[in-house]
Amino acid sequence: MGSPAEDESWRTHWKCFVACGIIVLSPFQYGVDFGLIGGLQAMRGFLQIFGHEAPNTPLGWNLDTTRQQLISSLMTLGAFISSGTAGLTATYVSRKQCLWIACLGCCVANIMMMATENIGALYAGRFIIGLANGYFMTFSQLYIQESSPARYRGWFITAFQFFTSFGTLIGTIIDWATASRPDKSAYLIPLGMIYIVPAIMTVALFFIPESPRWFILTGRYEEGVKSLRWLRPAGADVDSEAAEIKAAIDRETEMGSGASVLDMFVNPIDRRRTLLAVCAVTLQAASGSMFIIAYKAYFLGMSKVANPFGMSNILSAMGILAIIFNSLIVVRYGRRRVILMTGLVLCGVFQLIMAVVYDKQPGTTSTGQVLVAFTCVYMMSYNGMIATYAWLAGGELPSQRLRSYTFGLAAAVGFLFAWLTTFTAPYFINPESLNWGPRYGYIWFPSCVVATLWVYFFLPETKGRTLEEIDEMFEKRLPARRFRKHVCVGHVVGVKVEDKEKEKDGSVREVEKVSVDGEKDV
Repeated sequence: MGSPAEDESWRTHWKCFVACGIIVLSPFQYGVDFGLIGGLQAMRGFLQIFGHEAPNTPLGWNLDTTRQQLISSLMTLGAFISSGTAGLTATYVSRKQCLWIACLGCCVANIMMMATENIGALYAGRFIIGLANGYFMTFSQLYIQESSPARYRGWFITAFQFFTSFGTLIGTIIDWATASRPDKSAYLIPLGMIYIVPAIMTVALFFIPESPRWFILTGRYEEGVKSLRWLRPAGADVDSEAAEIKAAIDRETEMGSGASVLDMFVNPIDRRRTLLAVCAVTLQAASGSMFIIAYKAYFLGMSKVANPFGMSNILSAMGILAIIFNSLIVVRYGRRRVILMTGLVLCGVFQLIMAVVYDKQPGTTSTGQVLVAFTCVYMMSYNGMIATYAWLAGGELPSQRLRSYTFGLAAAVGFLFAWLTTFTAPYFINPESLNWGPRYGYIWFPSCVVATLWVYFFLPETKGRTLEEIDEMFEKRLPARRFRKHVCVGHVVGVKVEDKEKEKDGSVREVEKVSVDGEKDV
């Protein structure tokens, strides 16, 4: 058996990194789709078919407000439905199988969108690709949360958000490269890129194991151990980890009646974990990010910013740089106050500044420069401080037996608010409606303030904790402020044994140690 230091080296976990590296292609696909569809709405070739001439607008063409709403929001509506039913699906279908279904749905939807000039068929394609994206985002998160060691879970979720933003950047770059084409190839070429990732994932998923926790949860313990042994370094104590997972699941099953939708709300502990997970994921929408991500090219174009497609690329690139910087601190600092609260405050202040500046001097060159600058730092704050940790918290907080139900619900509510934002935003920013433009920030500043207060009072700190340790702290009904410093005693797999452990200051504290076979630890 290797030494603990060797077992904890990231190099020894290379197979887990490979598996999660394949899984994070899912958010990359989601990001590509989001980046592409936002740019299509500012393309002449797309607007000639699905829009109408509008000589008085900066683009010369425009989309009817209702069409703009549906093209952008039907995807998030589909994602809301598929992620909301993820708990029921996961009872019978594994994480990998759901990702294969997502790959198939993505390709079917894209065929529909590329083969039609009918707006109804385009709507149907957007809805179906939303169903696929809901599976991509939900089941890839579940796989990462259930397969990665606690020490690297933050890194993998940072990679998850990185690939989401990187996909968005790739989508906007493709749009920028084809936007000047005068015919429908301007948008058909970007749509054609959507086939690439599903094709790669369909093959790659055959070479990695299923989630070990899913196997154990569904009563296939030996297969779970086998999967865990593939994911962990040679010499790792896989049997102990698998036994601890099973013990935690068994204990939760004894405490509850089973695993169903109602179980998320019947037990007070599960109800608390459900509400926390749902609210944590919803922090993304509360920051106002979906408005800028979905409509940045259109928003910048209608705000008379020069070269809106080029500026969209810069915004996406700066967001990625923020995620890279964030990856350097993800395992060192708490997520609750240092990251999430700071990010929400900054996002709220930046949107307020943009709203005030545009309100005072709309349409000027200096205002355009301010909009680009503050939209840039907004995207850096959002990607570097909110997006990663909102998904991470939403995946860590659910209980073992209800994880697919709870995280599916959390993702669904997150997509629901994303849909609400993308559906209502055109009313505010479209010149044919309220024509607020950046004044829309007046709405998102108070939203960020409320979200910040919620994080401060209710969201617990779970950095560096195993999923079993998080279970233990919730079972003790600890208030959020006590999670960070609480000393966990471990889950009962055999017989509890008390031990003494010296603190650095010389004091002694009680620590309960557990052995898998019921023998005392020496």
